[in-house]
Amino acid sequence: MGAFQRTLLGLLAAVIVMKHASAAQHSVGGSQGWDQSTDFNSWVSSQKFKVGDQLVFKYSQGLHSVVELTSESAYKNCDISTPLNSLSTGKDVVKLDKPGTRYFACGTLGHCAQGMKLKVTATAVDAPSTPSPTSPTSSSSSSSASPTTVSSTDTSAALKHIASLASIILSGVVLSICF
Repeated sequence: MGAFQRTLLGLLAAVIVMKHASAAQHSVGGSQGWDQSTDFNSWVSSQKFKVGDQLVFKYSQGLHSVVELTSESAYKNCDISTPLNSLSTGKDVVKLDKPGTRYFACGTLGHCAQGMKLKVTATAVDAPSTPSPTSPTSSSSSSSASPTTVSSTDTSAALKHIASLASIILSGVVLSICF
């Protein structure tokens, strides 16, 4: 393999690595985790969610669970009877694989009504970042969770732009070789 092909292969590898590095992992509830004492509205309002990001739900297995709800109506009414997905490992990871709003609640009876629910809106990678909107819940907890995870930041946006630029350069190099 010639030096040029190695360089081309290296550029391609760098683009792939940068695209994966730009996704953020959000530890739901920050340091408090997925727990009844967490103020999820405050936590979610401090985050920016992009397609490709992951939500990590950490909680005591057996005490809580995570159910993905079908609609905003199910979210508002804490209707956990027909979830899209149910998770119960104590460290569940959900990938935000497309733009839009998703709804989550604790599957333990009564916990959703006590405020243990989450509404997350993921934006397209190229869309401007805005915090996810929330709706008020009736939670007796007023504690404020400090996010301890990496969110989509300016650094992440810069990496995405670098990856896009590298991809354009790589395409130009490939085209110049072929023609």
